[in-house]
Amino acid sequence: YRLFAPLLPHLRAAAERAEPLFPSERDPEPAADVARLWNGLGYHLHAVADYTGARESCERALRIDEAAFGPDHPNVARDVNNLGLVLQALGDLAGARKCFERALGIFQAKLPPDHPHIRTVEGNLRALEATG
Repeated sequence: YRLFAPLLPHLRAAAERAEPLFPSERDPEPAADVARLWNGLGYHLHAVADYTGARESCERALRIDEAAFGPDHPNVARDVNNLGLVLQALGDLAGARKCFERALGIFQAKLPPDHPHIRTVEGNLRALEATG
């Protein structure tokens, strides 16, 4: 993660610059690419314990994907799951549970029952239950 640190300002700037170029109402796929930038930034910031920055990035990715695809799309579930991880790290266990349960519901409705994303979120819920 230290090797990636010098790129963080560039990733943030790229996401900020790209976001208004691809409004989700016109074409959801480019908007999804922008959401992936925010999600990737959030994932990295979570890994380096910048939980406030991670939360902001994950929430931004979530807003973009919800606007582009609606509330029940697998991209939304990915964003919600990652936000849940950040909320768990921040000590908001109720918020994390809500996120994990929402993500699991979306994945279960949209993916085969043996999909790895479902197992990942189920594992996140188990880990959450073990902490509190």
